[in-house]
Amino acid sequence: MSDYLVIVESPAKAKTIERYLGKKYKVKASIGHVRDLPRSQMGIDTENNYEPRYITIRGKGPVLQDLKSAAKKAKKIYLAADPDREGEAIAWHLAQALNIDIESDCRVVFNEITKDAIKESFKHPRPIDIDLVDAQQARRILDRLVGYNISPLLWKKVKKGLSAGRVQSVALRLIIDRENEIKNFQPEEYWTIEGNFQKGKKPFDALFYGNTKEKIKLKNKEEVEAILAKLNGEDFEIIKVVKRERKRNPSPAFTTSSLQQEAARKLNFRARKTMMLAQQLYEGIDVGKEGTVGLITYMRTDSTRISETAKKEAFQYIDQTYGNEYTTPINQQAKKSEKAQDAHEAIRPTSTMRHPDQLKTVLSRDQLRLYRLIWDRFVASQMAPAILDTVTADLQNGDVIFRASGSNVKFPGFMKLYIEGSDDQKEEKDKLLPPLEKGDVVKSLEINPKQHFTQPPPRFSEARLVKTLEELGIGRPSTYAPTLDTIQKRGYVTLEAKRFVPTELGEIVHSLVLEFFPDIINIEFTAQMEKDLDNIEDGDVKWKKIIDDFFRKFEKDLQHAEIAMEKVEIKDEPAGEDCEVCGSPMVFKLGRYGKFMACSNFPDCRNTKAIVKEIGVKCPKCKEGEIVERKSKTKRIFYGCNRYPDCDFVSWDKPINRPCPKCNELLVEKKIKKGIQVQCTNCDYKEQPTQ
Repeated sequence: MSDYLVIVESPAKAKTIERYLGKKYKVKASIGHVRDLPRSQMGIDTENNYEPRYITIRGKGPVLQDLKSAAKKAKKIYLAADPDREGEAIAWHLAQALNIDIESDCRVVFNEITKDAIKESFKHPRPIDIDLVDAQQARRILDRLVGYNISPLLWKKVKKGLSAGRVQSVALRLIIDRENEIKNFQPEEYWTIEGNFQKGKKPFDALFYGNTKEKIKLKNKEEVEAILAKLNGEDFEIIKVVKRERKRNPSPAFTTSSLQQEAARKLNFRARKTMMLAQQLYEGIDVGKEGTVGLITYMRTDSTRISETAKKEAFQYIDQTYGNEYTTPINQQAKKSEKAQDAHEAIRPTSTMRHPDQLKTVLSRDQLRLYRLIWDRFVASQMAPAILDTVTADLQNGDVIFRASGSNVKFPGFMKLYIEGSDDQKEEKDKLLPPLEKGDVVKSLEINPKQHFTQPPPRFSEARLVKTLEELGIGRPSTYAPTLDTIQKRGYVTLEAKRFVPTELGEIVHSLVLEFFPDIINIEFTAQMEKDLDNIEDGDVKWKKIIDDFFRKFEKDLQHAEIAMEKVEIKDEPAGEDCEVCGSPMVFKLGRYGKFMACSNFPDCRNTKAIVKEIGVKCPKCKEGEIVERKSKTKRIFYGCNRYPDCDFVSWDKPINRPCPKCNELLVEKKIKKGIQVQCTNCDYKEQPTQ
């Protein structure tokens, strides 16, 4: 018989923690929640102070019975679910089910699954934090009241299988608002004049700035020609040189949001995949002699705080590897976000000394890539700032001023290891200028005016949407990945070129929610609701008051919608071709995974076809078929012959309608970091990348 029973969420964690704690401890897993609101009904008594009715989750009966049996044999029970609201709620539900006094020292929390962290956490057990539990209950009940009331209405008025939630409705609104911005965008013309200059034998570039009095923006060709007419000869005098030393600080260690953003930019991971891999790294990997060990700290956090122990270890590694000039003071604190709960640390490796290269044989490719990203970011966050020398020089010809800007890295600091990615495709490059001094005369080699048009704002990528939701205070670290998943599964948005595009169905649902439930889709209201949940967690307000304040108005909106919302009929759009089975017209239909073609004679004829897009290229293999754009099961775009299965030509890269000038074979557009590169599938022919 074990003296102590420890209950964690995950079986993967259970074995590791049991090994750390020793023979007196038996560690079992609840495998997440054991109790929840019933799926088949509301489960909240709105007439009785919003009392929730919890039941044992289907399939969890044997798990709960096993825990009860083990609890009877133990002298003491510790509840060690994850260190967040959800984990606190799981611990509370277990305490209710196992008759554990929630005011006793039964709760143990740890931010990392390492021997020292686990042993230290068991020296400081505490009662269950009922404010944390109430904050989670309030979120769960709010989401249930919204989802279980609006969703059936949408089923009745639009179609089955739809849903509306607090965070997902705002995410959908952001995507649709951005799409409307793009549709309504009016491009404006503007011009630049690029000059290529030379001092001695060294060429450099400069841009038109203005005149001796002010900066000038060029709006049309006439203004450009007027400027060019003022130039007198090829000689430009340098009238001003400004040299500065600029510090560039490292980005802080990852939060959940910034990890999802950077993994999307640098590793091409979806938010869901990032969180799945991070969970595996947190719960523990068998690394050989050490056995199973958690490689990173807890991955659901909005804090950039780092423990003193981790800072000291990073300081030691940086000092030994790069030298003392690359270190920073250990007591330096990361800037805390106003919206951060700061419940626990940033995401970091549990040991800086466990270098990614040491784990190549024990981690999968994707686990290693994510671990390396987390390790690099953390170590870089503890390194010295980079120092850049910047130079700005003004070049004058008559009344016309051109400005040249350049920089070079004087001291790389953290940049020696890691530089944060960007949502913009253009990479930041250091431009080196030749030595320039006031009074120097340089020659212009070429003056090149260029016409441009302003571009609409870009559609949201997963990374950009997560960043926007976080900046607006919508949702929390644990909600981003499931929110993005939900709006795609419901068919409200699709991903095209890794950017969210709203569907017709998404726009219909959005317009209905906007008309009848304006608070649900209001960004400020939803952000305030998050603050209210934080206030519940801090013990400043009771959860039932927050729910009641919300539900009183929501109930009136719901009653109005039941009467006033008209049934929406999504009409089938003619596809412009006949069914090859029965000859009836084919129509476009809206399914869970987007539009497809189906026979209008349904249910007598059940013929369906995927919508394929021809790209205007003949099949290079059979010479008869056309190349069409298709989607794999994972929704990745690929290209194949429309005569499949008679012709099995496929390509992940987009074929283009001209042959290779070197060998006359197929050219394709390949996506690379610098943009799109045209290259041959047969020989080494490549063209310069384009954005």
